[in-house]
Amino acid sequence: MTLDQVVSIGKETLGVTLLVAMPCLVISVAVGLLISIFQATTQIHDQTLSFVPKIVAVMLTLMLFGGWMLKTLVDFAQRLIEQLPGLI
Repeated sequence: MTLDQVVSIGKETLGVTLLVAMPCLVISVAVGLLISIFQATTQIHDQTLSFVPKIVAVMLTLMLFGGWMLKTLVDFAQRLIEQLPGLI
């Protein structure tokens, strides 16, 4: 296995990881921003007020995008497994 192959696999792994994590991260940041604005305007600073909505939003995101995330990961794993004979 050459250095170029290792770098290519690592780059593809990072790309797939970011692609799969992106929906949850974006939704979590958006909900956190909305809750922060709400807390700043009402001056309510309760920890659970920011934590619970984020958890619910991420769970809903996983329910919506979970199938796509799993398909993306399975496709990536299949590509890696198919490349194994050529790497050794």
